[in-house]
Amino acid sequence: MINLKKLYLSSVLVSCIAGLYAQDPPKYIFYFIGDGLGMGHVLAAETYNRMVLGQNEPLLMIQFPHSGVITTYSSSSPVTDSAAAGTALSTGYKTQNSMIGMDSDTVSVTSVAEQLFEIGYGVGLVTSVPPDDATPGAFYAHVPNRNMYYDITVQAAKSGYQFLGGSKLRGTKNKDGQPNDLLDILKQYNVDYVKGADAARASTSERILMVNPEGIDTYQIGYTIDSIPGALTLPEMTDVCLSHLKKWCPEKFFMMVEGGNIDYAGHSNDGGAAIKEIINFNEALKVAYDFFISHSDETLIIVTADHDTGGLGLGSIFTGYNMHPKYIDYQKISKDRFNEICHEILQSSQPFSWDDMREMLKKQLGFWEGVPLTEDQTRMLREKFTKTFEKRDSENLSTLYNNFDEFSTAVFKVFNDICGIGWVTYNHTGNYVPVYAIGVDADKFAGIHDNTNIPELIRKITKL
Repeated sequence: MINLKKLYLSSVLVSCIAGLYAQDPPKYIFYFIGDGLGMGHVLAAETYNRMVLGQNEPLLMIQFPHSGVITTYSSSSPVTDSAAAGTALSTGYKTQNSMIGMDSDTVSVTSVAEQLFEIGYGVGLVTSVPPDDATPGAFYAHVPNRNMYYDITVQAAKSGYQFLGGSKLRGTKNKDGQPNDLLDILKQYNVDYVKGADAARASTSERILMVNPEGIDTYQIGYTIDSIPGALTLPEMTDVCLSHLKKWCPEKFFMMVEGGNIDYAGHSNDGGAAIKEIINFNEALKVAYDFFISHSDETLIIVTADHDTGGLGLGSIFTGYNMHPKYIDYQKISKDRFNEICHEILQSSQPFSWDDMREMLKKQLGFWEGVPLTEDQTRMLREKFTKTFEKRDSENLSTLYNNFDEFSTAVFKVFNDICGIGWVTYNHTGNYVPVYAIGVDADKFAGIHDNTNIPELIRKITKL
């Protein structure tokens, strides 16, 4: 297990020595960004870690010796989107929502990754969502709108970065749905476009763009809770990227890892899936921490978030002064996948009764067996089933990434209530997000910061 008491004392000693002698910049920088990871999300995952997993050691990020909180507002709103937040975290500049790598006047601003690359650092970016998405894109692209996927990937090709990994590229077809020249452009810049971790490990190219394995075409790599056979996982992607950087840039490198599925689960108000994604994010962090153990005097690890999604809270009106995270392990399916199955049932000509649905709810969520429902909750779900599947009169709920039928929404509202997980919105909030740090000059990240301070601190530490 981690001896963070010893590490903390070591960091204090290093800080004292640094006060007398100029400390060398870190050779290895890991920048972990939990997309949508608010303070409540961390505490919910830690509660699950302690009460259900029975871990005496807190989540790794919580154990880091230096911590603080960050404000996330954009230049156009007190509630940021991922593009503006990603730009702030990568460049140190506020911008308007939807803009990537540009300030509010659409002037390109430079990320710390670009600057570090220019002075010889290798660069690898990993995300559980598309590699042309807002957060990874903010480290190499400069566009006025985050939906300019073709342009974003062209700029990735031109960046020179050694590794980029995510679920799938979204700019490979023109407006008529026909393939464009994007994959040819990647080849032109010597980027090996590979599908899956095995193909990435087997590649002999210095530059790699890794996406989902052949046959898996999910928008993101897939929720941890859904256990999609053969799908990429964030810890695996982190390991592949780290191995690649160690091979091609052993002297120094910068690596950004985004846990994008945390945000997806937050937008869906899927408490169980969100907690499992944070645990998975913590496993990816352990990959970097294992490297840190052997290079503690020349490595910096930063963990933070771009914004809070959903405003997750511990405790609900239903549970009062309590929570029941033990029920989370009865959940075997994400809300998104459950909704997809419901949609397939609605499209099918095969009959599907309330008794059939009860069996599915028992199997996938443990309802009425491991997870107790009141008579009122059962009656309400029966009414929502009738309205959605029999009368076909569902009042659907549209969120950023999905369109949920009325029954799916009700099912997961009940599950959240029973577990004691509360939500305030299906969108982002303006809440504080956490920052944790360990390693070279990690103490500088303690306290209260704006998101623009984080890249500025990296610049100061690396003497950019």
